[in-house]
Amino acid sequence: MDRAETAKTLAVLRAAYPNFYRGMGKAELEDIVDLWASMFEDDPFELVAGAVKAFIAADNKGFPPVIGVIKEKLRQISQPPMMTEQEAWQRVLKAIRDSAYRAREEFDALPPLLRSLVGSPQQLRDWGMMDETTVQSVIASNFMRSYRARVKYQADFDALPGDVKQLALSSGHLLSLDAAIGMATIQQ
Repeated sequence: MDRAETAKTLAVLRAAYPNFYRGMGKAELEDIVDLWASMFEDDPFELVAGAVKAFIAADNKGFPPVIGVIKEKLRQISQPPMMTEQEAWQRVLKAIRDSAYRAREEFDALPPLLRSLVGSPQQLRDWGMMDETTVQSVIASNFMRSYRARVKYQADFDALPGDVKQLALSSGHLLSLDAAIGMATIQQ
């Protein structure tokens, strides 16, 4: 979204929330446009406008949105819904149950995110040889916690402006962030 499109988007917010913007000077409004333009520079105008309209339609508090709320609305309308942690665990559990002789095939059939959390076909096989109660309690709990953290991490990363994403990718800090929030393979 370019600066002119940002100004159009903020004009909609100004019309929807006139009391909030009343009394702001031109310099302050220009600063707001600049900030929003930089935060949404990688996002298509149509999607941002749709996210703003979706926010306004659902708002019952009477205050304009902060940037993070609009980023979240953007994700809601532009990305397919993620599996819930329970749905993800059920996919992995099915793979565990079929892993005695088909661990590689079951592992390869998992979506990339689930493969990264499981770690390897051998891990599926090892979990398949464990007591069912342990798998359904300890392993399930650890998996779902890691899945939740990974989905949140990905959503937070996706919300970053493009230049900040590039900085994070080029600095190599992403690997340490992954480790810090438990993205390593789930162990027993």
